[in-house]
Amino acid sequence: MNTVTIEVRTLAETLDDVVEAMETLTPSEPRISFETPELLWNVLTAKRWEILKAMAGSGPLALREIARRVGRDVKSVHTDIHALLNAGLINRSAEGFRFPYDAVHVDFLLKAG
Repeated sequence: MNTVTIEVRTLAETLDDVVEAMETLTPSEPRISFETPELLWNVLTAKRWEILKAMAGSGPLALREIARRVGRDVKSVHTDIHALLNAGLINRSAEGFRFPYDAVHVDFLLKAG
């Protein structure tokens, strides 16, 4: 199963992993990182999670097909798709929009203060 981990971590932590992967020539598991929990939840709203779920493991999809799968109008899905594109969560090609993973794992620790 092709799984991506969505996490909250600092840019420095993310760059440390990149350096380690380059030094060891070992690919790391797919990750999408957000600097803060607030940023993660701002980007990944409930409606956008629905879109990712509908797209997971599907290959490229047309905007209208995504809207049909989530039962929403094309205009509002268009707005959410572009937010997901801007965040680097989905890709766009001539064939359509694609979320290149079968599953999502969310990993972050909420600490006091």
